[in-house]
Amino acid sequence: MQIAITGRGGQGVLFLTRILTECALRLGLEVIASETHGMAMRGGSVISTLKVGPYRGPLVRSSQADLILALDDGSIETYAHLMAPTGTMILNTPGPNSSPAIDATGLAAKTGSPLMANLILLGFALKQKKLFCDYSLAESVTGDISPERFREANLKALQVGYSTGNAEGQE
Repeated sequence: MQIAITGRGGQGVLFLTRILTECALRLGLEVIASETHGMAMRGGSVISTLKVGPYRGPLVRSSQADLILALDDGSIETYAHLMAPTGTMILNTPGPNSSPAIDATGLAAKTGSPLMANLILLGFALKQKKLFCDYSLAESVTGDISPERFREANLKALQVGYSTGNAEGQE
């Protein structure tokens, strides 16, 4: 499986990559991850790629991504070319969209943790069954690698995304 995770600095792209990398390792799968930062500060473009399986290089080429997790709908235009014809893009967006989408930022704000949109998006992707791992493994990994002060909020955000009912992200 080839995955691209896109967003802006400060949105948790790298943390999602770390969670998914650890999930693959716990499943005994081969995994390669790579990240590219735009501006070296919050708000700059960030993309992380993850390949699960016997791949030789870390970068996802055009039309090869099985899944794109887009934390920022502004990055869709920039990275949509990566998606394979049979791939799926899961979006963090407040409005309706043809792709599976959830207002992860809005839900994170409602939970009192506005910076947890990344984990809400991950939970939603797990609910859509678009990843190589399941919710229970991602939950275990998230609990294990989260700093203690964020552990409870991270697990709650993951659960909120997973429990969201439909592809439009409405509860």
